[in-house]
This record gives sequence, C-alpha cells and structure tokens, in this order.
Amino acid sequence: MNRSARRRLTAAVLTVVAVTSGATACSSGSGDTSSKAADGGTYTIWDPYPQFDKTSAWAKLLDGCGTEAGVKIKRTSFDTSDLTNKVLLAAQQDNSADVLIVDNPVVSTLAEAGVLTTTDETKLDTSKVSPNLLAAGQSGGKTYGTPIGANTLALYYNKAVLKKAGVDISSVKDWTSLTAALAKVKAAGKKGITFSAIGTEEGSFQFLPWFWGSGAKLTAIDSDQAVSALSLWKNWLDKGYAPNSVINNTQTTSWQEFASGDYAFSENGTWQLGNADKAGFDYGVIPVPAATGGDAAAPTGGEFVTMPVKSDTGRYATSQKLVSCLTNSQNLLETDTTLSYVAPTTEVQDKQVAANAKLKPWADAVKAAKGRTSDDLGTKYPKISEQLWKAIQSALSGSASPKDALGSAQSAVK
Repeated sequence: MNRSARRRLTAAVLTVVAVTSGATACSSGSGDTSSKAADGGTYTIWDPYPQFDKTSAWAKLLDGCGTEAGVKIKRTSFDTSDLTNKVLLAAQQDNSADVLIVDNPVVSTLAEAGVLTTTDETKLDTSKVSPNLLAAGQSGGKTYGTPIGANTLALYYNKAVLKKAGVDISSVKDWTSLTAALAKVKAAGKKGITFSAIGTEEGSFQFLPWFWGSGAKLTAIDSDQAVSALSLWKNWLDKGYAPNSVINNTQTTSWQEFASGDYAFSENGTWQLGNADKAGFDYGVIPVPAATGGDAAAPTGGEFVTMPVKSDTGRYATSQKLVSCLTNSQNLLETDTTLSYVAPTTEVQDKQVAANAKLKPWADAVKAAKGRTSDDLGTKYPKISEQLWKAIQSALSGSASPKDALGSAQSAVK
C-alpha cells in the first residue's frame, strides 16, 4: 500500500461511518471475530449476517463454494454497524479478509480508503448485473465488487381499509391521487399512511423516494423540487393523514402501526413480506409514485460482495472464484430468497417472480431503484444524508418551514 493510500485509510479509520443500511434486516450478534486469515488452503470471508449460524443454508453455500474452488472457508460474521471499522483496521494491518460482503453505501468509503480491489483488477464479470444496482458500488469511474441482492421501499396497502373508504388502488398514480386517497380514508374513520422519519439514516432512506420522485437531486437538497417533497410529508401530518409518531418511528415501529390494521398505507421494505403474510389482513404492494406519475426511484439496500486489497495478490484468482460462485444465477436465487432480496440480474428476478407472484411489485421497484451513493457522490453521501434527516425533523416538528429547513441543510453540506 503506497503512502497516499495509507493516509486515506488512516483518515477513514478515524471517521465514524454514519451510514448503516436502513433496509437490511440483520439481527444482532457475532460469530468468530478472529481477524487473522489463515494461510495456505484456507480463505476468509467476512459477512454481516450473524443471524445465520454454521448450520444455515448460507453457511453451507459458503463452504460449498470453497469446496468448488478447492479451499476451506473460514467465515466471520459481524453486525453491519461494526463491520466497516473492523475492515478498515484489518486493512491497516494488511490482514484483510479474502472476500468481504458489505452494506452497499459503505463500498465507496472503503474504496476511497484504498481497501478494495476493482473488478478490472480481479476480472470479475458484472455484465449481467442491472446498471442501477451496480452503480451503488461504483466510484470515480471504477467498480468495486458486485451486488448479492437488493431490497428497497414500496407502499404496502390494506385492502379492507381502502375498500371501506371507497378507494380504488388503481387510481393511485401520483402524489395528488395518493393524497386524495388519504383524505377519503380519514373521512371513513381510518388512518392514512405511516412511515419512518426518525433523525437517523432510516429517516433519510424513507424520504428518498419522495425526494427523488419530485425530481430533486442530492447535490441540491434545497431545490424547489426537494421543498415540494418535504412539504408533502408536512402537509400529511398537518391534515392528520399521517401520525405525528412518524417523527420518532423506525421502520420497525412504523410497520407495527400498519400491522394494527388501522392504516391504509405503509412505506416499508421487502424485508417485511414475511410479517405482512402474518398480519391477518389482505394486503397489496405498489411502488412509491413519483410526483407527476410513474414509479419513483427508491433507494437500494443490500450488500456487495467485494475483494479487499491483499499484499499477496496471488490469492485474488481463488477469491474471484469464490465471489463468482456466490453470485452465479443458481446461488443468487437461493440466497436472495433466504434474505428476502430481489436479485441483481433480470434473469434471476424473472425466476423469483415466476416462483412468487407477490415479488412482482418489488422487482418493479428495484428496477426503478437507485443507490444512495450513485451519481458519484461516494463519501459525500453520509454528510448529505445527515443534513437531510435533520431538515426532515425540523420541518415535521414545526421548528422550521420545509424551505428554511432544507436551506439550512444545504448550507451545512457546503
């Protein structure tokens, strides 16, 4: 590692990474936390899935890919929030894992720190991956790894609540028609929509479909379009279409409100499908509508499979075989079904939808989705996101108008 790269890495280690995925539903806990990779025929893989023990299908897949590549696998699992700093520290010690699976917004942080190899270096084939999903792992014109799957946001709706209110879901096509539906629901004595606007990355994550759906860009978070998106949320609170609890709601507590059966809509993610099936009422899913119609771009959650920089570059060839095995079509289908992810390739997405028709709106939402660090924002995103969620909190609490809140946020970003 050259001196410039080491300086970047040191700076990254000293930075607390603000972005943790608002979308991945990983439980807490950890596996073997030894960071020293074994030599010879053993290859190390670090992942953010501590909920899967050594008897799980995921662990067996890793071992199977190792067998296929002629090596043994030593797997270590960390909480998503812990993994980034562990990776940065290991890189400083030239003790990185051979294969690293990491939350997609963190890829640019690790890439800028000089921790990750590029797909050009490792000859990893990403030609089948949907460009909008691959973009989350791109920085400075280079690609770092490949997505293992994606989740995103959409609108769940309660069919019985909408029927009582006289709302035909097919009429909900843009912000005007959605707001009109919420008005009908309230008039019928039910509750409108719940979401997460908490002052963390989850709040920014949930706001982004409306932000992007307005035509706004993260490089100008005080634009008229951005103000219209935040004004939409504020208007819903003022009219009682959304509860004041959204200011403190996580995506979990927001879902719990929807699961009560009183709400018409809930903005939430793919990972709630299992809970939706257990909710006890008929539900449907539609993509978040853009301001003037069509599907809004929702942010992508999910992880990238990457290869960290190693001083022993002779290990790359086998590491590449492991990554290719983990992300081939058959293994993607099994893994993404386990993780409740939509696959990153059209080929596997089509197989998922054929096997489970309920995934159709999610596949559509993923096709319209966008990485939070796309548009070459890279490590600029965490600062932008922090100011965005602060603006959301200010506007929804009434301490500032949407325009003033976003104006202050843009000034802080600069």
